[in-house]
This record gives sequence, structure tokens and C-alpha cells, in this order.
Amino acid sequence: MSAEQRPDRKRIDIIDAARGFSVILMVIHHALFDAVAFLGAPSWFFSNPVFDILHYIFAGLFIFLSGVSSRFSRSNVHRGVKVFALAMVLTIVTSQPFVGEPIQFGVLHLLGFCMIFYGMTQHIWDRLPKAAAPFIYIALLVGSALAVDLIRIDAPYFWIFGWQQPGFYSADYFPLFPWLFVFLLGTWAGFYIVENKLPKWFYEKRIAVFPAVGKRALLIYVLHQPILYGIVMLILYIR
Repeated sequence: MSAEQRPDRKRIDIIDAARGFSVILMVIHHALFDAVAFLGAPSWFFSNPVFDILHYIFAGLFIFLSGVSSRFSRSNVHRGVKVFALAMVLTIVTSQPFVGEPIQFGVLHLLGFCMIFYGMTQHIWDRLPKAAAPFIYIALLVGSALAVDLIRIDAPYFWIFGWQQPGFYSADYFPLFPWLFVFLLGTWAGFYIVENKLPKWFYEKRIAVFPAVGKRALLIYVLHQPILYGIVMLILYIR
């Protein structure tokens, strides 16, 4: 049964909790950035070896879980179009002079594209042997990351894939390489989850607080930066 035809299923607390946890960490990460960028906090407050690693871990978890959720979606293409449209609105708003921190291709752009791409090509990925699929995705992930790092491509708009041109800047930046393959790895894991192949406790475990955040992840992601920005402006005004 394809994801487009799959009936509604009961939400799984563990998945919502993991998503909620990653969103909370993302909000904290952006709050620290705002403190450094606008309030004069020391740079190590935002950028240090520990936070630099954690940033990619919780962002990767969020993208992975989006791939998992794509196995539950009735229409990944429809969902992806909505997310990508919202991301473009975010680009327009953040590109205004009063913001000054343009987001050209952030996590919402990435997720919107991944949902559309997966929705259109799911039949291809589903043909991969389930036992081999994760190794293929990991190989593509590592290979694409190395390609971006070792090969220079100076062409317009190739920053979508990870090749940045001089002068390019995006306050939030998650190119297709290697993150697309983190998303696809999530779709592989999602197959086992949606087919009830995991232990019973995985589906029945109840968790407090975090699932409520995870269920509203998109709304929180869209609203948290304007709220944080408003708080920063208020602090600057009081000063």
C-alpha cells in the first residue's frame, strides 16, 4: 500500500516526542544566535565545538523524522508544496531590510523539496532491497558530502545542492547534499514503523510534554523566530 493510499493511523508518542525535543533544541539554538547577533553576547555563546556538533545532530534528527512521517502521509507532494510555499514566504520576509538575515534555503525549503521529491519518486526507492537500503543511503550521504567539499562548482543556484557561490548567504542553510539522504534514510525506517514491525512498546509508550510540541512542530518553527526577534527588539528598546 502506498503512502498516498494509506489510511489515517494513531499517532506514535515516541516519534512526536523526538520531534518535539529536536524542535525545542532548535528554538534554543536560534535564541542563542539572536543573543549573539543582536544583544552582544560573546560569540562562544552560540558557536563552540559542543554546540556546533549538537546543531547537526538535532537538525539531522528533525530531518530524519520528517522522512519517517512521509510514510504516514496521504500525499507527500501536496504536503511538500505547502511546506515549500511557506518556506518561500519566509525567504521574502527575512530578505527585507528590517530583518537583514535572509533565509535562502533553510530547513523548511529542504523538507518541502524532499517531500515533493519523495512523493514523485517513492516507487523507485521502494524497489531497493530493504536490507541494503540504509547502506545505500549512507553511502550517498557520505559521497555527496565529500563531493561538495572536494569538487568546486561555480554555477548559479548550485547552492541548492551545497556548492556556494561568492557572496551567497543564508541565515539558515540546509542544502540537498547531504541532507536529502538523511530524509530518505528516515523513509526507510518509516517503512518498518508503519508496518508495525517494531516492538509493541514503541507504539504504546506514553510520554509527557514533548509529544504536544512535536505535533505542532511546523507552527512552532514558523512562529518562534518572529517571537524571539520581537523579544530582542523589546530588550534593545528597554536598553
